[in-house]
Formats: sequence, C-alpha cells, structure tokens
Amino acid sequence: MTRVALIDDHESVRLGLVAAIGRAGWEAAYAGPTVTDYLAWRTTTSAPAADVVLLDLTLGDGTTVTENVVRLAVDSSVIIHSVADRPAAVREALAAGAVGVVSKASPIGDVIDAVGIVARGEQLNNIEWASAVEGDRDFADAQLSAREREVLRLYAAGLPLKAVADQLGVAYSTAKENITRVRVKYTDVGRPAPTKVDLLRRAVEDGIVDPLAEERPGVG
Repeated sequence: MTRVALIDDHESVRLGLVAAIGRAGWEAAYAGPTVTDYLAWRTTTSAPAADVVLLDLTLGDGTTVTENVVRLAVDSSVIIHSVADRPAAVREALAAGAVGVVSKASPIGDVIDAVGIVARGEQLNNIEWASAVEGDRDFADAQLSAREREVLRLYAAGLPLKAVADQLGVAYSTAKENITRVRVKYTDVGRPAPTKVDLLRRAVEDGIVDPLAEERPGVG
C-alpha cells in the first residue's frame, strides 16, 4: 500500500488530504506541520519512510524549502503542494530534489492523481511550472552558501548582526563578512540589496524567510 505523508501547517488542509488519500485506498501515514516533527515521529515509532511526501512550499517554523526537501528526499519522493505563486521558491524546491509541484488551487482529484503518478515511479507533467521557473528572469539564483543563507535568514528577519553571530556561535566579523558576500552575490545577478529591507525582500523571494516577515516590525 502506498504510504503518504502530509506536511502542511494548516490543519484544515491536512484533514482534507488525509480523507482524500483514504478514499484513494492509500495510507495517510503521517500528517503534521513540520518536517522536524515528521522525522521525530519516524524516529520515535521506527516507522518506515513514506513513499510520497506532500510538502507545503513555506512552513511556519522558519525552515527553508531547500532544507525541508533535502531532508525528505533522502528516502521519499517529494511533491510540493502549494499556491506556488513564487517561481523562485518553486525553482529552489525543484533544485533541492522535489519531483514536481501540484497547486493548492487544483481539484483534489488532480492532487491524488499526482501522488499516484509519483508512487508508480512515473514523472509528473510540470510543464506549467517549468515554464514559470524558466521565465523567472527577475529572480536569478544568487548561489548563496548554506552559512550565508542562515545568516541572511536571521538578519533579514530582524535580528541585529551581533545577535545573529551569537546565535550561530560565530564571530561578529564572520557574520558581517557573510552579509557582505550576500549583498555582492545579489548585486552580481542583478538583484541588489543595499539595505536591510532589501535583504528581507530577497530572502522572501527566495523562500529563505517567511513572507509574513515583511509585515513584522523591527526590520529596517
């Protein structure tokens, strides 16, 4: 029986998918809000990995789509289930190893069909999303390193640079150097970020921080 895991921080979405997966004759092995919770559940219960994971593009725990997909794709096929209206984040998910994207605006039958296709080892038809990603010239990949992304995530979300350094256990000069390199890399791909607000916008565009961070105080 096909085992499916659902990772989405909206309970109503999870409940609807669990019901649909049951109707399809598959096992909804797990439904929860974060990848960390799912992996902890597997460790605690010694449960085998799901065959297919339906993963929301942006979760509320501050994780990036890249780290989530990478952690899941080790032993499961990952389908991004999202509004997916940010081509840069979709591109990031696919680059990290997701097998495809299915929109939350799609009928539930299309979502179930996508799971079935992937479970059979077949390739999803993602022409629509591939075209959107290919045409996304405004969001060229800045090729940030893992450390640069982590420093950017904390700094752009509102922490002072010294607090970022303290939280990551690095010297202030190291954190500052990372932010400098991030600015240079964004400038090199035509996406300059001279201010902290600009850095936040770039981080949101690339799925590094929660889009709601743009509405929070303390970022300026």
